[in-house]
Amino acid sequence: MARVGLTTERLVRAGAELADEVGFDQVTVSALARRFDVKVASLYSHVRNSQDLRTRIALLALEELADRAADALAGRAGKDALAAFAGVYRDYAREHPGRYSAAQLRLDPETAAASAGVRHAQLTRAILRGYDLTEPDQTHAVRMLGSVFHGYVSLETAGGFSHSAPDAEQTWAWILDRLDAMLRHWPGP
Repeated sequence: MARVGLTTERLVRAGAELADEVGFDQVTVSALARRFDVKVASLYSHVRNSQDLRTRIALLALEELADRAADALAGRAGKDALAAFAGVYRDYAREHPGRYSAAQLRLDPETAAASAGVRHAQLTRAILRGYDLTEPDQTHAVRMLGSVFHGYVSLETAGGFSHSAPDAEQTWAWILDRLDAMLRHWPGP
């Protein structure tokens, strides 16, 4: 095992690359062992099983997404921040389809609470501060934005918009305009 220099981090990164190539559902400890041309048993000192590997890939993806989103939001507010944030998710899904899928993995409550998923919610709330929403409307808006962004990206990457006009880029801009307008004119209690 030392001859290939395996570490948990290296395995997780290779698993994330594998997910992007073949799909997150195809990532297993066996598939990763084949990638490194080692016996499956040699990986168990680094990951407990395929679920542990998949969870670690999900955590990596959440971290990468949160870092990108934070960078994109720096110095932005309002619609500019909304569009930058949404663009991060869309671009990440296009560049890393397996990792994006991994970021949707349901985590146990303790793992989720310690993950970068918390940062995603905080970053979304930071955008919404520019729209002056109070609770519980802010929580509703966080969930709505996540649903719209994930739904659109999932449909687009599956080819759902490739057979009709207008093109997906126009619809994306239209959606962001409408979301901005809705958030600016959010109805009161």
